[in-house]
This record gives sequence, structure tokens and C-alpha cells, in this order.
Amino acid sequence: MKIALLGYGRMGKSIEAIALQRHHSISFKISDATSNLDFSTTDVAIDFSIPSVAVTNIKMALDAGIPVISGTTGWLEHYDELIAYCKKKNGTFLYASNFSLGVNIFFEINNRLSELMASHKDYTVALEEIHHTQKLDAPSGTAITLAEQIIKHTDYTKWTLDQAKSDEIYIKAKRIEGVPGTHEITYNSEIDAISIKHTAHSRQGFALGALIAAEWIKDKKGVFSMKDVLKINA
Repeated sequence: MKIALLGYGRMGKSIEAIALQRHHSISFKISDATSNLDFSTTDVAIDFSIPSVAVTNIKMALDAGIPVISGTTGWLEHYDELIAYCKKKNGTFLYASNFSLGVNIFFEINNRLSELMASHKDYTVALEEIHHTQKLDAPSGTAITLAEQIIKHTDYTKWTLDQAKSDEIYIKAKRIEGVPGTHEITYNSEIDAISIKHTAHSRQGFALGALIAAEWIKDKKGVFSMKDVLKINA
């Protein structure tokens, strides 16, 4: 499989290394936005660019009829626009806030726990995420996904990075050198506390998940998620 890397930072380099180990090749790799991308020798594009160029790069791949896997966060105000564009082009697109197989299992645990806690009003929930200092957006896309899952099943209406009101989930976003990604959710009451936590030891899990998604999506049409790839709730 020939893969275009849209974004060649740390994640792009990790994906390249694993792709070569899995006997794929890299058709091209870019670090910035450009209006002259040649997808003629590409089977799948993997986007881990920066938020300001992600939408442009993804649209160019869709224009060329190339399936796109995207893990870039910080651009999701354009998500609905991009999904409509993909459908208009009869294209193929998969976005995930986190491609780690472990994190996607963690999403399912968080979803189920939030259902169980919905009727226990004496617990308040807080969310902490820690990432490396090069991460540009805060909170992380993974933290937003976790918060939105909780909001779906409880009386919380939004998340915030500031002091939380009673109907808001407080997300504490920390940036510490060398931390690939840690997410912890805590339900706290006067009697006890319940916590679930995922800790990434390296970027390898994120890169491998993106490669698995790219292998899965080749030759498919439509809009997908990691639930489709992992056959969760299939």
C-alpha cells in the first residue's frame, strides 16, 4: 500500500517507521500546506498535520479520490462541513481523536461507566489530560471525546477548562515534556471516589492504530470511525 503522510512531525515519523515494517511504502510526505499535491501514486492518505492546514489537505486528498485517515485535532468546528464535502465527492474519510487500540477500549469503558453513574447525583466528575509540550491544542481531542460521552448520559451540559459550574465538566489540561498522553476520569463524592485511567507509554500505539485503520479503509467508500475498524458494537 502506498501512503501519503500529510504532516511529518513526530507522529508522521512514527507512522512511517511502522508502515515500512509492515511492507508499505510512502508515496510522499509534507509538513506544511501546499496547493500542489500529486496523489497519483497514493492509495491512502494519513493526516497528522497541524489544525490550520488539516482541512485543506484533507479536501485535496478527497478531490483526488484518495481515502483519508485523520488524527489531527483542533479543527473540529469544520467537521460537519468536511463530512458533507466527503459525501459530495463520494469519498472515504475516517477521523479519530485517538487511534490507540487501548484508548478506543477506554472510550467504551468510559461510556458504560457514565451510564452507570447517571443516576448517582452525589458524585461530581472531573477529567485530567496530560500531553507533551509540543501539543498545540488544549484540551486534547481524546479528552473532548471522553467529556462528550459523559455529557450524553448525564445532566452535564458542557465541558470547560475554567472553574466548573454545577452542570459543567472540568477538564484539567497539563503540558509536560515527554508525556505521550494520559487521561483520567474521576467521579468524586464525600464517601469515596471512582477513577478510570489510560496511560500511553509511547506514540507507537497511536501510529499502529492509524496504520491498521488505513489498511482497513482502503477500497471502501463512506465516513467511518475506529468503532468500524475494531468492530465495536458491530
